[in-house]
Amino acid sequence: MAHYIVRFFKTLTGDQGQAREACRRVIDINACNATEAASLAKRQFCELREIREWSLLADRIDVGLPIFPS
Repeated sequence: MAHYIVRFFKTLTGDQGQAREACRRVIDINACNATEAASLAKRQFCELREIREWSLLADRIDVGLPIFPS
């Protein structure tokens, strides 16, 4: 199993009408692959926020491996 960092992002519009992307939550998860990591993180995100669908509070997700200093 590999360790993945899953980030949930939402696009917000500021007072001046400019869009920016905000990170809503970061979830560390162990999974066999990136697809499984995304699925498990979506489920955990929903449980933490007490919602049924992750896309209610986020527009996209980013699944990546953690970067360790060398």
